[in-house]
Amino acid sequence: MRAVSPSLLLASMRRLLPGLALAGAIAAAATAAAGLPGFAAHGLGALTLAIMLGIAVGHAPAARRAAAGPGIEFAKQRLLRLGIVLYGLRLGLADLGALGATGLVIDLLMVGTTFALAYALGRRVFGLDHRTTVLIGAGSSICGAAAVMACAPVVRGRADEVAVAVSTVVVFGTLAMFAYPLAYPLLGLEASRFGLYVGSTLHEVAQVVAAARPLGESAADAAVVAKLARVMLLAPFLLLLSAWDARGDADDAGGARRITVPWFALGFVAVVLLHPWLALPPALVDTLLAIDGALLAMAMAALGLTTHVSALRRAGARPLALAALLLVWLAVGGLAINVGVPALAG
Repeated sequence: MRAVSPSLLLASMRRLLPGLALAGAIAAAATAAAGLPGFAAHGLGALTLAIMLGIAVGHAPAARRAAAGPGIEFAKQRLLRLGIVLYGLRLGLADLGALGATGLVIDLLMVGTTFALAYALGRRVFGLDHRTTVLIGAGSSICGAAAVMACAPVVRGRADEVAVAVSTVVVFGTLAMFAYPLAYPLLGLEASRFGLYVGSTLHEVAQVVAAARPLGESAADAAVVAKLARVMLLAPFLLLLSAWDARGDADDAGGARRITVPWFALGFVAVVLLHPWLALPPALVDTLLAIDGALLAMAMAALGLTTHVSALRRAGARPLALAALLLVWLAVGGLAINVGVPALAG
């Protein structure tokens, strides 16, 4: 393997530094703001705030300098993939054990039906393109903005398409986060069962915590475990998506196309499986989780910096209409599945 000379490495670092510094500053501000009571209570985490701040700063003339471009692209692509890998430190097979067979079946049904419905409605009813439909479907069915960002390299989504998908997660996930606790007294579910319902249907981890925590510890614990199990489905989903896209490209081109396995999906699975056996010191895990949060926030900031409101306006109302219908399915269909699966098991 040919060694990289120190001078080339230094030149590359200098080229990336302006954009990385800008994305890092926005990520740091978003992380600090996410810890404030007002934002935390409303489920607005660092990732959501990072893309919002990135969009705001991206419209300022100073942020449009060409010097920042390489570093911003590096954060949006390379740092994102590394962040997805380290995200596996938040999960473990013990989470699946705590969820149980019933909870796992509910999660699988919710992810599968929600994405299938998203694709059918997005393509056939709303006439959306493949990339936008996949990104909105992934964000609604799996784990919000993190799923959107993870799927973007696989489907080669543009910055404006990714931003539209993330926006739907923010808008409708936030609405659901406020509505779920209000619906709790009307549903007749015990707290832990309602927590499973929240975790299996709400978009973002932060939104799940914000919706379930006011209802007590048992609801919050069940919600978080159900949500983390849904997050674990991200890796097999990415592999299936890569195979599906490869088949579609082959059909369009009239020949075979080699399946590109997303290396970060395999890395994510490896971290999930191995880190419990490695027994890493808690202090090291906390440090790595902090680094992971920073990497993902920088990637979201970079996405915001390359997104302009005019592109979001051009997307029109159809992506929002799709996400709204998916929210209805998550709330109503998800309730039916959460009630029906235990009944069938019994």
